[in-house]
Amino acid sequence: MDVQIRFEPLGKIVKVRPGTSVLRAAREGRVLIKTRCGGNAGCLMCKVEVDPEHTSALTPPTDAERRKLGPLLKEGIRLACQASICGQAEVKLPEDPLKAAIRKQLEQNNSDDLW
Repeated sequence: MDVQIRFEPLGKIVKVRPGTSVLRAAREGRVLIKTRCGGNAGCLMCKVEVDPEHTSALTPPTDAERRKLGPLLKEGIRLACQASICGQAEVKLPEDPLKAAIRKQLEQNNSDDLW
């Protein structure tokens, strides 16, 4: 029986078999999650945020995740290459750093233009 994962803020839902990694599910659904290490928990680029009500839909953190993420785990951050889906899950993708910088600059410019 397939389970589904929802990728926010895209609203993209992907159906996969239980045990599929979040990264693999993203690739199957053509959702871009950047990585350099090939899914070996080496680059930390594939961080996603898990909503507290969906933490049980993913497998517990691996030793590699605990070592690499440390206190970020308590904030709901997981590595897409290490977290596997075991129920109806939802994860939030981080904002692209370039888009975040542009958005920040635009927000600053808009607040400066007030009369």
